[in-house]
Amino acid sequence: MTDDLIISLIGMPGSGKSTVGKVLAERLALKLVDADGLIEAQEGQTLQQIMDGRGNAVFRAIEEQVLTDMALFPSVISTGGSVVYSEKIMARLTAASTVVYLRAQLSTIEYRVSLAPQRGIASDGDQTLQDLYKERVPLYERYADIVVDCDQATPEEIAEHITQHISQRISQRISQTNS
Repeated sequence: MTDDLIISLIGMPGSGKSTVGKVLAERLALKLVDADGLIEAQEGQTLQQIMDGRGNAVFRAIEEQVLTDMALFPSVISTGGSVVYSEKIMARLTAASTVVYLRAQLSTIEYRVSLAPQRGIASDGDQTLQDLYKERVPLYERYADIVVDCDQATPEEIAEHITQHISQRISQRISQTNS
């Protein structure tokens, strides 16, 4: 089942992409690719340092370069919350992977983000978390193959839900191929 399986997790900061990604990768015996980690490794800076020192536009350009250049192989890709602003990144991910939107209510996102105030969140100047939420949710919904609500569910429950969806999609693909 995992020979050519690539799953890309998208969603707001605090939606659980990194945590769910770890559980899902373990469950499916896949590698976990942390896109934000790739950016930080390439640049030798944290996301927040990049945004503070070079600005959001430069950060987004780096993000696009890293995600369009990175090797794609069977894995779970935990993306940054801002990937949906790049049509180039999303065209690549939607063509090569199953895109899963981890959907959470704004109140959940605000609470979780408050637990990690040093977290780098890509935004333009005076945008609030609510502004970003309103701007990004339609983009997440546009690109998602699967949408999973994650306000109340544990990472294990979310990973199980995704695994079931993926299994159904693979079964449908096989039956279409055989008919």
